[in-house]
Amino acid sequence: MTESTPLAWYLRRLSRMGPREVGGRVGDAVRRRRWRSAPPDCPSVTGARFTAVLPAGTIAAVPADAAKRLVAEADRLMDGHAEFFGVARDDLTDPDWWYDPKTGRRAPAGYAFDVPYRSEDAAGDIKQIWEPSRHQYLTVLAAAYAITGNERYAERVAEHLRSWWAANPPLHGVHWISGIELGIRLLSWVWIRRLLDGWAGAAGLFEANPVALNQIWHHQRWLAAYPSRGSSANNHVIAETAGQFAAACAFGWFPSSQRWGADALRSLERHLRANTFGSGLNRELATEYHGLVLELGLAAVAEADAADVPVPATVRLVLLRMTDALAAVVDNRLRPPRQGDADDGHGLVVDGTGTDRWASLLATGDAVFGRLDWWPAVTGTDVRTPLLAALVRPYAKNGTVSRPTGRPGHFADAGLTILRGPEQIWCRCDGGPHGFLSIAAHAHADALSVEVRHDGVDVLADPGTFCYHGQPEWRQYFRSTRGHNTLQLDGADQSVSGGPFLWTRHARSRVLAADTSGAADGGTARWCAEHDGYQGSVHRRRVELTAAKKELRVVDEVRGPRRAAHLAFHLGPAITADLVGDRAELTWTRDGEARSAVLELPGELSWQAHRGESDPPLGWYSAGFGRKEPATTLIGTGFADSAQGFTTVLRFA
Repeated sequence: MTESTPLAWYLRRLSRMGPREVGGRVGDAVRRRRWRSAPPDCPSVTGARFTAVLPAGTIAAVPADAAKRLVAEADRLMDGHAEFFGVARDDLTDPDWWYDPKTGRRAPAGYAFDVPYRSEDAAGDIKQIWEPSRHQYLTVLAAAYAITGNERYAERVAEHLRSWWAANPPLHGVHWISGIELGIRLLSWVWIRRLLDGWAGAAGLFEANPVALNQIWHHQRWLAAYPSRGSSANNHVIAETAGQFAAACAFGWFPSSQRWGADALRSLERHLRANTFGSGLNRELATEYHGLVLELGLAAVAEADAADVPVPATVRLVLLRMTDALAAVVDNRLRPPRQGDADDGHGLVVDGTGTDRWASLLATGDAVFGRLDWWPAVTGTDVRTPLLAALVRPYAKNGTVSRPTGRPGHFADAGLTILRGPEQIWCRCDGGPHGFLSIAAHAHADALSVEVRHDGVDVLADPGTFCYHGQPEWRQYFRSTRGHNTLQLDGADQSVSGGPFLWTRHARSRVLAADTSGAADGGTARWCAEHDGYQGSVHRRRVELTAAKKELRVVDEVRGPRRAAHLAFHLGPAITADLVGDRAELTWTRDGEARSAVLELPGELSWQAHRGESDPPLGWYSAGFGRKEPATTLIGTGFADSAQGFTTVLRFA
């Protein structure tokens, strides 16, 4: 137990583990004590060669505009400028790897597993410290070298890697704590070496460099010893196994490389299946982690194919289904739902600012799996797609594998439903599980929430995530029931939080009806679901999208005793609201054109608009991790019981 973490949290966390997980964690603790006293040496390596190169002609296939964006980003990095989670930095010419510019603190030194990284007072904002050390900005510089041949990019990469390796010897300091960081860092190193292959100094930086070999070996040894397990086996274990497997394939110079690679591939296959619904949606029901897992899986398959290592068919099948699911849920501007936690995490970064992540993933899916007729059109270009497509073997069509013949709107296993209407009206309805595994680490208390967009603009918005560590009141708000477009009873969350990544009681939801086809022919699409999170009461919600009226109707009912009620509707940051009584006039612009809608709110409740309030937090929107901006939230207060329901109507002009 660290000084900053109370015993009560450990007891709550222990209560969510099974006997096998407890045993594994006890073994981890014993191993950490043993490793502290007797760190082993990397085995000697002679004659190592890097063979996992890009096929000839790959770089020439990168579209010119994507290359231009990449080089512009690389030049900003060369000047020392970068932004991580809303914090601008100008010190990237010579970074301090343990410094957090947000708080001005520097993480303490010492044995990695003793560092109190969860305490912002002791270590600073750990995300700010970890992110540059994923070395994804160095993959951008390496890609700029591959495209331009300008050696100044390669030399900067080499300078920073040598600096990092010197400042972070194995098991020392904050960068040896979390497996996801080690896994993503290994994947970055593989791609850095690949992209620098034409540079004369590449071999001297990696395979002929004892310091680099020591780092690569210790990263893999660490990942083999301390996998995320049990209730923590979410996206972290995918990153760990993908990075481990990639390094074992590309840097297969060690006596344990074959074993590490085989073990990692088995684990990757098992956990990709475990982390993914049969429909293809990620079980964490946190959209950005769907993207992260898909990126990591594609990168792992690329390494396997580059090294001619057979991959279980189930791996490609899961990635295919994830890609089809992503194509199904995005809106007309290729934006997926804003559901659950989001921390802007990426598996492989080789593109410049302005490249659309989701369009890039769909473009890669098209290149690898082939697009279906109902997929949305993908515009724009990227660097990553031609690089991955050059390594990944095209998916062999198999008569036993079926893909959706039309665009799915309802994902029964995930409880996610998309209603689509005219003029690009898009509505997500949430009736799925609270989250994944016993702790549901990245879930929000958002049962039965709705998210509505018009031509890609957030009208009824999911406010996002904003932060993980160090600001508990903001962490709590952004994942709370009141922080979502749903009904709160007695001021309580539907699910019970035990910490920033821990839920000790999960609301159970079930979808009662879902007809997503009605609005397509001018009729009405319908959805209905309920949850039992408020003990003693059941909240049921019906949503109807009527195409002819361009109208969304939301009906909330509560079965149970009379209880205090708060009904929240969070508007997107682009929306201006004029609230008079129980009627709100909404206005915004899209591409220079004025748009409007009317929100008719339940008259049984008293309505008030909130914007940018901090005590307590209310009226905020987080476009990305570490960033927030004021937005209008409409809160209706009153009482709910079995005698009456609340009807809300959103009517677009």
